[in-house]
Amino acid sequence: MKTIDPATPTEVAARPSPEALLLFNKPYGVLCQFTGDGTRRTLADFIRVPDVYPAGRLDTDSEGLMLLTANGRLQARISDPKHKLPKTYWVQVEGVPRPDQLARLASGVELADGMTRPATAQLLAEAPSVPDRVPPIRHRLTVPTAWLELTLTEGRNRQVRRMTAAVGLPTLRLLRVGMGRFTLDGLAPGAWRALEGEEAML
Repeated sequence: MKTIDPATPTEVAARPSPEALLLFNKPYGVLCQFTGDGTRRTLADFIRVPDVYPAGRLDTDSEGLMLLTANGRLQARISDPKHKLPKTYWVQVEGVPRPDQLARLASGVELADGMTRPATAQLLAEAPSVPDRVPPIRHRLTVPTAWLELTLTEGRNRQVRRMTAAVGLPTLRLLRVGMGRFTLDGLAPGAWRALEGEEAML
């Protein structure tokens, strides 16, 4: 496995194998693409590997795990909602969730584009150990915050944020920490590692 420092991306001369899978910890504010207009950072500021593309997306204002590959079939399998690849998020919300709010998140929330699939939703007993966001989230002294762990099997546009807002818990910070069996463990913000062979299997 290879990990690089986000401040010093390195050129990779050799192409990865067609089955290679890259795990990347996307920082806040980074576009989920390799090209941009020069006003915001893109994947190219961190990953200099030829011919790899994101399998699925992560909003610019969200952080965490992305999977990239040069294998079009693998990319489609990861991205296609019919495969129901579970995705786990840590979500900092405004307010302290009540049991009924957690139950709604788990059973399904009615959004403008329909009811969400059943999910798992739980209140984390304490804030997870994650680096501070840059820039930091807003703090309101009179409003408490809490952290949730949500696991979804679908990926609608801005789904987590819309779900928490629908039950009265606006999202302040959102990190994707798992996709299937792959996690952020040991991967600093802005860093990536390449998996080959059996390690790269879904």
